[in-house]
This record gives sequence, C-alpha cells and structure tokens, in this order.
Amino acid sequence: MGRCLPRVGGVSGPADSFRPHGRGPACGLANKLERIGFVAVWLLLGRFTPPPLFAWRRLLLRLFGARIGAGVRIYGSTRVWLPRNLEIGEGALIGPGADLYNQGRIVIGPHCVVSQRVFLCASTHRVADPAFALELRPVTLGRGCWVAAEAFVGPGVTMGDGAVLAARGALFEDAQPMTIYRGNPAAPIGKRRFES
Repeated sequence: MGRCLPRVGGVSGPADSFRPHGRGPACGLANKLERIGFVAVWLLLGRFTPPPLFAWRRLLLRLFGARIGAGVRIYGSTRVWLPRNLEIGEGALIGPGADLYNQGRIVIGPHCVVSQRVFLCASTHRVADPAFALELRPVTLGRGCWVAAEAFVGPGVTMGDGAVLAARGALFEDAQPMTIYRGNPAAPIGKRRFES
C-alpha cells in the first residue's frame, strides 16, 4: 500500500519561498485510495453501530491493518486517519469522538483510557520550511495511561507507563511514568499513587 511520506526537495529561490504547492503531495495515490476505502467502510459498517459492538469494530480496523489487542473497546464515533499506523494494546478504551490523527504511527499501550474527544496527533509541519513539509512523529502511550476528556497529545510525545493528562490539557513534551499533568502547555502536578 502507498505510504504518507514527508515532503522532500529544495526551494529554488525567493520567488518560490511561499508557494504552498511548490513540492509534490505529501501522500501518494495508493495512500489516498486506502484511506478512502477505510473511511467508506467505517462510515457504512462501523460508525453507526451500537456501542456494545466493540468486537465488530475491532475486526473492521484489523481488516485495514491495525494491530488491536483483545478486549479493546473503541467507539464508532472514533476517527482514525490510517488503521495500519495504529496499534492498541489489550483492554484499552478509546472513547467517543476521539481523533487518532495517525499519519505517523500511534501506539496505545495495554489498559490505557483515551477519553471522549481526545486528539492524538502524530504529524506536524516544519515551520522553517516555506512549503511546510510534513514531518511524521509517532505518539506512544505506555501501559495504563489515561488521557482525559478533550485533551491533546502532540507529535513525537511519549507518555510513560501510568501517566495521566488531565481534561483539556495539551501535552507537547514527554510525560514521566506515573505522573499527572494538566494545563496548556501541560506541566506535572504530582505523582499518581494507587489506593491500598
């Protein structure tokens, strides 16, 4: 299948400095067709399925190359850019309206909770490049992380095992294991401690 690749190539001079289409497309035709196929299948067979049909939605994602662990609960309103760039560990929950913008790879560890309307973003654009070349930067959530409602996890971020990002937080740097973050930009506010 086609891949979505970063743009490459040089800018010829000042006249071309801000031409947004001065380089080739970021994604090839095969990639676009693959995504169109998945979006059509998800819209027709996944998006409007009743919430308890988690196994059916896992199957649809696996058919398009996603690696989905046993018992993963993913809702029909979840948006996935490219299933083959997605890996979700067993027992994880992806809440309603979550947006997994995985032009780059997104790995969600076992027993994570990605709450409603969370945005995980695994790509960005180079601001020093006049054509804003695409840059793929994977996002990784370790085992047992929680990303709370409407939070944002930015390109290239790794959350250590057990880390928590509070509601509407925006995380742009790696999160230490078992640490709670909140705010925009998110900052650590304490350690996560389990009740005895």
